[in-house]
Amino acid sequence: MASVLDTTAHCLLPTASAKRMTAESTRQFEALERQAALLMSVLMEAGCEAVAPAIIQPADVFLDVIGEELRARTYVFTDPEGHELCLRPDLTVPTCRLYLSRHPATDVARRYCYNGSVFRFQPFGADASRPNEFRQLGLELIGEADAEKAETEALSLVLQALAKAGPLPYRARMGDLGLFQALLGDLELPERGRQRLRAQFWRPEAFRVALGRLTSEQPGSLAGLPAELLARLDPSNAAAAEACVADYLQTKGIDHVGARSVSEIAAGLLAALEDSKAEPIPAATARLIEGYLKIGGPAPAACAELKRVIGGAGPRSARAVAAFARRLDLMSAAGIDTGALAFSAEFGRNLEYYTGFVFDIVSPVLGEKLAIAGGGRYDRLMKAVGAPRDVPAVGCAIHTERLLSVLNGGAP
Repeated sequence: MASVLDTTAHCLLPTASAKRMTAESTRQFEALERQAALLMSVLMEAGCEAVAPAIIQPADVFLDVIGEELRARTYVFTDPEGHELCLRPDLTVPTCRLYLSRHPATDVARRYCYNGSVFRFQPFGADASRPNEFRQLGLELIGEADAEKAETEALSLVLQALAKAGPLPYRARMGDLGLFQALLGDLELPERGRQRLRAQFWRPEAFRVALGRLTSEQPGSLAGLPAELLARLDPSNAAAAEACVADYLQTKGIDHVGARSVSEIAAGLLAALEDSKAEPIPAATARLIEGYLKIGGPAPAACAELKRVIGGAGPRSARAVAAFARRLDLMSAAGIDTGALAFSAEFGRNLEYYTGFVFDIVSPVLGEKLAIAGGGRYDRLMKAVGAPRDVPAVGCAIHTERLLSVLNGGAP
């Protein structure tokens, strides 16, 4: 009869299935490494320094700048000394922190590239297309003053890197948050209303609700909000409002689960109250905003439509449209087919630190919702992570597992 030791040793032997999984994982790892070497070679030949930012980052920095959608998917924990930390959910913020540690005066331009793991909780379950841990390979151009030139180079380098990896069926899409910001700056809007629309741009449904509230008269502007709670809130006393919200949630037996804190919920309700008391914005202003948001199609045609719809809205809009046109000219000169570049005024990606030109690259192999690469301009991010001033910056990251899947015909 076999001894306990013999039986235990037998259980520890790898099964045929486990051996196959190990072999497949090894092949996947080696294929990703070969692919990464090709991609990084393009970026490093363009003058990007390869860096490896820390995986563990201070949570407060990320939670303040990445936006509500990604904040809810960030792995946050507390170390034994009580510091709140997180596993990096992207590599742009850590790269900015690395730049700032080296150049605290933010007075030099630097180019970085990287290849490493990032971590995001998948609320509907992790799978091969949406894992909890995946790799990002990308570049960040920090401190380069010519915005349109740097944006053109960022997109061009990513396309060159993808082309070097192999023949890739793809479609490039773009937006420009700078256009929307310029339009809001030119329109006659109450400052609170301008802030509300700017904050909700990332969530199209919430944006339309906010615009409707600013356009309509009371009482419809507060539709869907708890009237009994609103009646108890004093806009001049934020602390008391927060206590009222906490008491309301407890009394109603509502579990506080999600990304928003009680203070954030209270602030949102107070903002809705203030919006409801403001004079409604003119219908013509709302129509202009709605008209802008409907602009889409091939980038050159969209440029002409932008000139027609918002080019005369004011000096900020005129400058933003001119910058859009110059960017297209630079892209054409760099060999990018701008006619195949799709523009949408509503396109903004899901990271709230972006401030201007944004883009992503998708493939019919994976579908529109699974971008292979994406990036854009983030001029205010550096100050948000501790810099003394805003610093012009643009970057892009490639989801290398998805890229490899597409190059393999969709196989994981």
